[in-house]
Amino acid sequence: MALVKIPDENRTLADAASVTQCLAEVGIHYERWQPSHPVEADASPEEILASYAPEIEKLKAQGGYVTADVISVNPQTQGLEAMLAKFNREHWHDEDEVRFILSGRGLFHIRPRQGPVMAIEVEAGDLIRVPRGTWHWFDLCSDRQIRAIRLFQDPSGWTPHYTDSRVDQNYQPVCWGPQYIPPQATLR
Repeated sequence: MALVKIPDENRTLADAASVTQCLAEVGIHYERWQPSHPVEADASPEEILASYAPEIEKLKAQGGYVTADVISVNPQTQGLEAMLAKFNREHWHDEDEVRFILSGRGLFHIRPRQGPVMAIEVEAGDLIRVPRGTWHWFDLCSDRQIRAIRLFQDPSGWTPHYTDSRVDQNYQPVCWGPQYIPPQATLR
């Protein structure tokens, strides 16, 4: 399950209801998918997309998405640093950024127009939709691997538009790890 940390308020949200509500308040859609059709860890992208076809089709109908793919990133991925450099600076997109995490972990930082920056650590089973125009940046956790289904409204994909605010430099790309519940966690 995703964890939300709001560093400027020294607050962490660790339960599903609080995470979902907090993210909804800033326009981020979040939900947990229980794998009704689990696939092997080494399944091909085609097998994964076929396995999750009903869920993907539902999302396509809801959000106007026209294509889906699977991205797999790990420390051996050629050009990993250059790829991450495109997304670990604050930016926004002309379309939604939709990810269903199959394995691994990543960290989205969101900077709402009103309110403090929040860090969202996602893991396997998390579905997140960051709406078009949302200022954000993304980084991998220390194991530097993630596998996710991505959905796009434009078949050519999206391009980051950088804010050049440098706000991202004020926040560490730190993940907290599976099963981490900090002592100050807000459990509503």
